[in-house]
Amino acid sequence: MLTKRIIPCLDVKEGRVVKGIQFVSLRDAGDPVELAKFYDEQGADELVFLDISASHEGKETMIDVVRQTAKELAIPFTVGGGIRTLEDMKNMLRAGADKVSVNTSAIERPELISEGAAFFGSQCIVVAIDAKWSDADNTWMVYTHGGRKRTELTAVGWATEATRLGAGEILLTSMNQDGEKKGFDLALTKAVREAVSVPVIASGGAGNAAHFYDVFTEVDVDAALAASIFHYKETSVQEVKSFLKEKGVSVR
Repeated sequence: MLTKRIIPCLDVKEGRVVKGIQFVSLRDAGDPVELAKFYDEQGADELVFLDISASHEGKETMIDVVRQTAKELAIPFTVGGGIRTLEDMKNMLRAGADKVSVNTSAIERPELISEGAAFFGSQCIVVAIDAKWSDADNTWMVYTHGGRKRTELTAVGWATEATRLGAGEILLTSMNQDGEKKGFDLALTKAVREAVSVPVIASGGAGNAAHFYDVFTEVDVDAALAASIFHYKETSVQEVKSFLKEKGVSVR
């Protein structure tokens, strides 16, 4: 049985880590390089960095942060946010990232996934999907631009298409659950997990170690990601892993 991965996520804005609830009300959570080092020592399996600055200056800052972080880390890390071209991917991977994550840019120009997969291999390309339940459509719809803009894509449909185009992994965030700490969206995660054959990372809603257990045992995702509960020391990667081991879940 493959071991399950625990992944802290760092939303980086202008060189600092921030965290909000349902994509708004951001507050400072520390220095990205220091936090990355701390999570590496804590036993995190991977890290995800999302650049939410969106400005050109922000991108230069992010490349610098990635470079500094790569020197400190022994674990893989994925960088996303503002990656719109093959050149952007090259810059992040050259700076030391192991994988790149694309979201809005991949929806606006799906060939970006194929281009990245052809050049670097599918294992390097993560497609991030921000999804929200719609009563009118009776399914989860995909949002872009940091959760601000609704598309006409369904989460399941887009995940299927993204993997067909060459995505090696899906990072699936429930906007309904994000920052709520009430648990992962098991129904959404299960729907996407069953539709694709590549690894799925569950994101949005982790409040305690039991929530990780639920998503691993009820949905069989490959990894689960959290931010605020780790950043603000409400629990730790070590505590989550100890809990999962006691419950018989295979973790590193």
